[in-house]
Amino acid sequence: MAREAASPRTTGPDTTGPRTEAPLPLPLRLPAMLFAFAFMVGFAVVLARLTLEPSPASEALVHSNLRPGDSLRAYVERSTVRDAVKQIGGNVLLGVPFGILVPVVAPRARGLLSVLLLTASVMLLVEFAQGALVTGRAFDIDDVILNTSGALLGWLLLGGRVGRAVHARRPRRAVRNKQGQRGFQV
Repeated sequence: MAREAASPRTTGPDTTGPRTEAPLPLPLRLPAMLFAFAFMVGFAVVLARLTLEPSPASEALVHSNLRPGDSLRAYVERSTVRDAVKQIGGNVLLGVPFGILVPVVAPRARGLLSVLLLTASVMLLVEFAQGALVTGRAFDIDDVILNTSGALLGWLLLGGRVGRAVHARRPRRAVRNKQGQRGFQV
């Protein structure tokens, strides 16, 4: 079906252009962003305490893991179910706040891919710091994978919707490429 251009006699809204969603009004959006920012700072403090405190008692047991899946396999094969759930679930839960808070705090990074890349980058930095600077801690690529999976879970459950509710989508502009074909640019 071809779309008809809106005539001057039409009194309804113009539906021929790109649609945008309205954000929360500023009096609601500002406190939501401030709350999310404060929660993110609090979460960063908790994350630092959980991951960057030395553990001298574990020094002999710690080893770096650069091969995805090795630590997960060790958790499942050599640990009790409780310890495996604690290790795997704890690492997934550490990533969930990123998936929920990043779309609110950083509106340009509210898409799924942006949230996952930002989470993976932050968690890589944390793991590098653990491996290089903290006694009794080591770099583990599986922790990065689990943390990023947690961010995915948080974004799917709540973050994507909250980010869209707090921040409006930017309208896409129609542009023409070098061959004269129409496309959209954000």
